Amino acid sequence: MYLVLESKLYNTLFLALFFLAYSPNINGQKSELSSDFHKNRRVELQQKLPSNSVAVFFSSPVRNRANDVDYVYHPDPNFFYLTGWNEPHAVLLVFNVPQEDEEGIYYEKLYVRERDARNEMWNGKQLGIQGAETMGFDRVASKKEFVNTSLKLDRFDSVLMFDFENDVRDDKSDASDLFNLQEHFKNAVNYPEDFDADRYRLYQRIRTAEEEEIPSLKRMISFYAQQDETLMVDPVIKDFMNPDDNTPLIDLQSRTAYLVRDYNFDIDQLPYLMASLREKKQPEEIKLLKKAIQISAQGQIEVMKAIHPEMTEREVQGIHQLVYKKYGAAHEGYPSIVGAGENACVLHYITNDKTDLKNQLILMDLGAEYNGYTADVTRTIPVSGKFTPEQKALYQIVYDAQNAGILAAQKGASFRAITDAANEEVKKGLLALGLIENPEEFRRYLPHGVAHHIGLDVHDPGLYENLDIDMVITVEPGIYVPQDSPCDPKWWNIGIRIEDDILITEEGPVNLSAAAPRAWEEIEKMMSKTSPLDDFKLPELVID
Repeated sequence: MYLVLESKLYNTLFLALFFLAYSPNINGQKSELSSDFHKNRRVELQQKLPSNSVAVFFSSPVRNRANDVDYVYHPDPNFFYLTGWNEPHAVLLVFNVPQEDEEGIYYEKLYVRERDARNEMWNGKQLGIQGAETMGFDRVASKKEFVNTSLKLDRFDSVLMFDFENDVRDDKSDASDLFNLQEHFKNAVNYPEDFDADRYRLYQRIRTAEEEEIPSLKRMISFYAQQDETLMVDPVIKDFMNPDDNTPLIDLQSRTAYLVRDYNFDIDQLPYLMASLREKKQPEEIKLLKKAIQISAQGQIEVMKAIHPEMTEREVQGIHQLVYKKYGAAHEGYPSIVGAGENACVLHYITNDKTDLKNQLILMDLGAEYNGYTADVTRTIPVSGKFTPEQKALYQIVYDAQNAGILAAQKGASFRAITDAANEEVKKGLLALGLIENPEEFRRYLPHGVAHHIGLDVHDPGLYENLDIDMVITVEPGIYVPQDSPCDPKWWNIGIRIEDDILITEEGPVNLSAAAPRAWEEIEKMMSKTSPLDDFKLPELVID
């Protein structure tokens, strides 16, 4: 008996050490988050779930680039947050009530792909079931078991899930790939082929609405109807929105309850619960975010020193990415925006192929992704090294607006307070320069919001209510004056955004990206410095 126990102990230790060497990577980086971090997040979620419910999470799909080439695999942020797992074709179940099998009680079960020697030869080591078992899950099983087992989900009062996206390919060579995992689950919850997620959500909102919530709910429906006019044809929604209809709310709620009666799933609650978990960052997350942000700020600094009028947008983007990789950030957190002149007025410009940058401002909105956590830092600088009077005047407005927004980012304040503070400065500045004639016109030149959460996503989920300590947000006002705007042409093709990443603390907001100069004087001073890349010259290519 002692020898058997000793053998099991040896095997357990060997497996733990072996799989530690091949611990989950996040986009090519060894994860710095512990198994305990992910376990604690699952426990938090389990405690938030409604009674007699189960939450179901699927890993993200493998996305094809072209032909037989796939993109680098990126895990679903919610899945990674709860598991630390970075391999495709997996399912996680988290139960509100204890489940029991021959091994005892459990509250969670992870299904993963098995190890495959041929696949590993081409694509690298996999953790498989044994690797997952070293990561602190109550139960781990093969994904084949998931598709070959009757899930019996009707025993739960609610099955919480995210709605499905139409981006999962069916690998015919694998009978338990993500496509099959999802299809098996859909059958278990009677998921209809023509399911309308937006309409379902509105039915659920109406079904559970209190009288005092009706005005805000009607405003939300009006907003959705601008994108989908068919909503207003729906009989229940039409009656709910009709100001002349005196149908009691309880009647409308009975009708919506009837319409969703056959659905043994809920796509409404889980996004809310995950947002409530992810909006406040744990100390380990803040550490990773600080690293990503510092790398991104250093990228902005190095570009300020290296840029010259003969560069292209793509070269500027390349300098940022070189800095990221030198500091160990494998990827950018989102497609890089590097736009000079008129391109800076395109909010999500990602082509980055302009070659003539002379005498223009260049807007650089980039963020390094470090261990899955992404920064989001924007600077706008003059390619020549000196702001023109017009560029400087608009830049100062954006700078003042950002300072006002950062100052408003206090614990307990609303996101709206940040937006209002920044917008007021933009209104005042544009009126003073004569670009607008009344304050309401400022939206022509600042059409976006000025604050959002960051984390595993560049636009991280959150409830967007009041600010609290350990939230990390951006503050990013801007002014964009495209050609043919109704103002003096001297302002045309000037686009400016300044964006910093702010940690909310008990003592006030902390600018984590402050190392990258923001004030125009500081930018010009930094741009006058020499760069390590000044002597980096490549030979001319000769093409016969």
